[in-house]
Amino acid sequence: MQLPNVIQGGMGAAISDWRLARAVSTHGALGVVSGTALDEVLARRLQVGDPGGHMRRALAAFPDQAISSRIVDRYFVDGGKGENEPFHKTPMAGHERNPQVEELMIAANFVEVYLAKEGHSHAVGINYLHKIQTPLLASLYGALLAGVDVVIVGAGIPLDVPKILDGLCESEPVELTLHIRDPKSDSPHKLRFDPNDAFPDGCPPVERPRFFPIVSSVTLASLLVKKCKGKVDGLILEKPSAGGHNAPPRGRMSLNSAGEPVYGARDDIDLAAIKGLGVPFWLAGSYGSPEKLAAACAAGATGVQVGTLFAFCNESGLRDDLKRTLTDARGDLSVFTDPVASPTGFPFKILAIPGTLSDTEQYAGRRRQCDLGYLREAYEKPNGELAWRCPAEHPEVYVHNGGNLEDTVGRKCLCNGLIANVGLPQVRRDGSIELPLVTCGDDVSVVTEVLDHALDRDKTTYSAAEAIDYLFSPA
Repeated sequence: MQLPNVIQGGMGAAISDWRLARAVSTHGALGVVSGTALDEVLARRLQVGDPGGHMRRALAAFPDQAISSRIVDRYFVDGGKGENEPFHKTPMAGHERNPQVEELMIAANFVEVYLAKEGHSHAVGINYLHKIQTPLLASLYGALLAGVDVVIVGAGIPLDVPKILDGLCESEPVELTLHIRDPKSDSPHKLRFDPNDAFPDGCPPVERPRFFPIVSSVTLASLLVKKCKGKVDGLILEKPSAGGHNAPPRGRMSLNSAGEPVYGARDDIDLAAIKGLGVPFWLAGSYGSPEKLAAACAAGATGVQVGTLFAFCNESGLRDDLKRTLTDARGDLSVFTDPVASPTGFPFKILAIPGTLSDTEQYAGRRRQCDLGYLREAYEKPNGELAWRCPAEHPEVYVHNGGNLEDTVGRKCLCNGLIANVGLPQVRRDGSIELPLVTCGDDVSVVTEVLDHALDRDKTTYSAAEAIDYLFSPA
């Protein structure tokens, strides 16, 4: 695989969907699908009738048609569910093996990568959040079955991932150390996955993809390159101006007058030290311009990772009305780095769009509950058993499960909000519909720049190809 100068960000839940990744890859950059909540996305796409038949076409190529049939029988609704009908609840992934959950995870990741790679020979990547641990092992295997070329993992310390990839390629059982909130014992808890459980008659052959972790410090980059039991093929160095989750500032958290985390000199990345590690690297966080691409390459980077510019292009999975809100405003909307919104405890960037959960009144009017569970935290009961809770669920429930009330203040349900972003919101019993929660990087002006590059001042939409052409235009 030729190393790309531009890597498309793996954003949200199905913002970086298969259509966007395929469009980016076929135009000379590395297209990346988001691996977040793909099981839920697949189930809901089937329940709205699978427009275009794409999900069922990809499932028809899955190596085990018995699994495909079970998924279609369970979730597909011919003609689509009623607009006011809720989606069927899918089971949450936990620390114990659930074959139904496992099958859906494997198949959903296969489907997204298969469709992104369909009809061309260019490389395609997939992006995961290390914070979302319970789906990771089965999800990785599904992506490998579809021939994914690059695995990108951020929001954590993915030391285990290279060894996991190596093990899955050998059809061996693999395990991942589960993070426990305030553990009461020294014994580690492990998540385990055996591909032979999914394919008892023999696992299909898979090839080892390249592994690019996302890091925000030389310390973490060095740790991964030197200590991983398996190869790190490249590094994505992310600044705090990038969208989605940001690494917390180094040292004690302090906030500016707007209530956002303050980043300082300790959060800068020493590129000379990174170059000394001897692996290719890409720069991310407000690098969506030809000037920034040229500067990154001049500093020794192979290129850049770009998110926001692609999140608002025609092919992204973001709802069209949400895209148009920003492009019609020509980038003139505010972005707030919220230190408490995410249940993970990581700062999370939120784009202010009326009628979404960025609106204080809309947020206050939502009944808090956790029914998707991707960002839940594991904890130990007094008897040592594992259980799960989420700071974004109802505070009384969280406290009942041993959590601290102060940890619930300001938390937002990212899971439901991110899936609502792509037009698949849950309908509640009272008739209310889950609202979107849109994230993007600080540099929202890039959408104006790419529109202006087309030399059409009335233009309010642009394609992935136009975004790439803009990035490679003379600086």
